[in-house]
Order: sequence, then structure tokens, then C-alpha cells
Amino acid sequence: MSNNQFSRRKFLASAAAVGAAGTMGVGALTSCAGGGDKSAIAGAYDWVPTEYKFPPMLATAPEGKELKAGVIGCGGRGSGAAINFLDAGPGLTITALGDVFQDRVDSCREKILKEKGQEVPIENCFVGFDAFEKVIDSGVDIIILATPPKFRPEHFEAAVKARKHVFMEKPVAVDPAGIRQVLAAAKMAESMGLKIVTGTQRRHQHNYINLYKELQNNGIGNIVSANVYWNGGKLWHRDNNPSWSEMEWMIRDWVNWCWLSGDHIVEQHVHNLDVAMWYFGQHPVKANGFGSRQRRPTGDQFDNFSIDYTFGDGRQMHSMCRQINDCTNGVYEVFHGTKAIAKTDGNGPRIVDAAGNALFSAEGSETSPYVQEHMNLVTCIRQDIPWNQAEETAISNMVAIMGRVSAYTGKEVTYDEMMNSDMKLGPDTFIMGNIGYIETAKVPVPGSYEKE
Repeated sequence: MSNNQFSRRKFLASAAAVGAAGTMGVGALTSCAGGGDKSAIAGAYDWVPTEYKFPPMLATAPEGKELKAGVIGCGGRGSGAAINFLDAGPGLTITALGDVFQDRVDSCREKILKEKGQEVPIENCFVGFDAFEKVIDSGVDIIILATPPKFRPEHFEAAVKARKHVFMEKPVAVDPAGIRQVLAAAKMAESMGLKIVTGTQRRHQHNYINLYKELQNNGIGNIVSANVYWNGGKLWHRDNNPSWSEMEWMIRDWVNWCWLSGDHIVEQHVHNLDVAMWYFGQHPVKANGFGSRQRRPTGDQFDNFSIDYTFGDGRQMHSMCRQINDCTNGVYEVFHGTKAIAKTDGNGPRIVDAAGNALFSAEGSETSPYVQEHMNLVTCIRQDIPWNQAEETAISNMVAIMGRVSAYTGKEVTYDEMMNSDMKLGPDTFIMGNIGYIETAKVPVPGSYEKE
């Protein structure tokens, strides 16, 4: 399959072939946890609160039956998530590991033994593209998904079908086909009573939650507009090794390849976009943006994006993200209200007036949100509290994809178009060999990407 996947003409041409999730109108996808499109304003300055239910934010997960977890994707984030899970409370063990690379499994197993004193049985350590199936079938209660995002939809669906509770890192997909697969599996998980938590740390962070509650108490009036930012330095990359096949290099260098990561607006900036979807209580209906590639040493992605999003009621949000060294950095959100302004910058989540005077400061907690995510998952399992974040995260993920496609093509893109698109990135089959992908890879050129 050619990797020239971003022709707007291509994905609009197939809009009639709508998937199950795509048959719903904009805003029909509401969160099982109580989010969704309930806060659309009735008038220009009407303030309407949005219901959003939180699990108990405990200092540690409660005692209960032993819960065994298997980790699929044993790189840096998977290894970190394994430790975060074990830090969440009593009676928790990691009993299975899976990755496409043996060295990743070995390093994760060593980290767990060194830091937590738990030894994962060697017979429960699996390597290869089918390792996820073996981890799921190993007798675990919880699946931790931390592979490159391209593989997330298939792995999530398999875990749900096996009736496993799931923690899955964001993003949950890199393309519309993957988003619809996640949405369908999320509905299946809901019907089974499974607990699903995603790696959107802010929704598990005490001060962000307390700021949200203050906004629901009419703390800034109606949100009129917003700015969200993830401007930081370059992430890591892997130079090619002559001993690696093409597939091995791309997976080891995955944050630089769009079909594996979704580009950094999807892989990283989705955090800020998710906060905005949460605080607004709805998703935007269209995006118009641009971006460029200037210094990235490998892969086919952009270095920066600037996107204007428009909501169905006319409100707007500007989104900006950049991964370039030696530039002005900032990772935060700003929400402009009819009464005041909410900010989450380096001074902490708070509300200020137009002059910058503090009106409210959101209290926090010393608990890491990376650990709190797992505390919430374990708490909901042991206390049988309904909790399923897959749908809300998939919606935020789709908003990021919408912005990426607009920047790549230079065209305005709508949420409906993306939800109805059959765009599916990457090769058709996964083999650890040379797949002829890199030789055809091209960096998108806005304004010319409708050409073959």
C-alpha cells in the first residue's frame, strides 16, 4: 500500500462507505463516563454545566483480590507503565510481557525485578508480532497496551474480546479506520462491564480536576475560546543500523513515522486537545491549519503544526505544537471565559482576571497522574465502578487526526469527513523484513497533496 495516504480527494471519495461509528452524527459519540456534547451553549453567553463523573481519587488503590497484568509493548513507556501499575496499590503483579523485540522484553523484565522485586516468569515472556495474543491468553486480568499507536486498535479489540480490563496509552489510533475500531471495541467493553482507562494523565490529575469543577461552578462564565500548546524540543530518534531490516528500524524509530505514531500532533499534542474536549464538553466540527518540516533527521513527519478549530456553536480554539530545539517552549492550555480566564501554565491550574490577578488556584496532590491512572483502574475493578475512557479518548484522538490532515493537505477538514473516511495508514502486512515502504515515503506538501 502506498504511504501517500493523505489525499483529501481520496478520503472524501469514500465517505459513502461509513463504518458503524461513522453513521452517527457529530456529537453523537458521548462518553460512557459522562462526557460528550452536553455543554453546547443555548445562547451567545449562556453557561451550561457539563456532567462528568470521576472515580474515587484515592491515595492508593483499595485492597481486594489479586490482579495480574500483562504488558504489551515493553519499551520506555511500557516499562514505565508496568512500574506505575505496581505502585498503584496492594495485590498487584505483572505476570506476562510481550514485544516484537527480545531486548525490549528483557529490559522490561529486568526493570520490574530491580525496582519492584517481582520476577516475571520466563515462560510468560513473548516475542513477535503475535506476542500480544499470547500475553492476552496467559491468564492475566488486566492488559497494559503501550506499543507504538498503530497497533493499539487491534490489540485493544483482542483484549476486549477476551474480556480483559485494559489500560491503554494514548493515542489510541493513527487513522480513522483505527478510531472506528476502538469505538466499536469500547461499546463492546461497556456491554461486558469492563473497566478501561487511557493514558490521558490530566483527567487523573487532582489540580486539573479541581479546575474543571470550578469551571462547572461558573468560575469563568461560558468558555468563549481557547488556546492549547505543546511546544517543546526534539524527541529522540534512532539512526538506521545496517543489521536492522526496514521494519525493525521503523519500529525502533517509531515516533518519527506517521503510520506508527500519527505524527506528534496525534502522539503528543493529543494531551492538550483532550483537556480542551473535556473542558468544552464537545469536539470541534472542522479544522483549518498548516505545518512544516524543518529539522527532523528521520521519518516523514512535520516539526510543527498550527490549527484553528471551530466548534458547532461557532466558538474557536487555536492549537499549536512544535518539536524543535532552542525555541520558546510551553505546554499548557488557556480558556477564555465571559467572566475570567483559566490557565494551566507553569504557575499551575488557576483562574485569573483580565489583568492577570489570581481569582482561584486549583489544589493538587503529590500523587503522580501516571500512577493515579492505575489507581483509578484498580479501584474501579475492585469496587465494580463503571469506568470506560476509550470513547472520549478516541474522540480527542480524531480531533488531532483532523488537524494533521488539514495541515498535510492545506485544506479545511471536517470531523464528519474524518469519521467517514476509510483512511488507513501503513503497510498491509507486518513482517520483520524489508517492505519497500521507506523508498516511497514522502513528506507531505500542503496544496499539492491531492496529486497522486
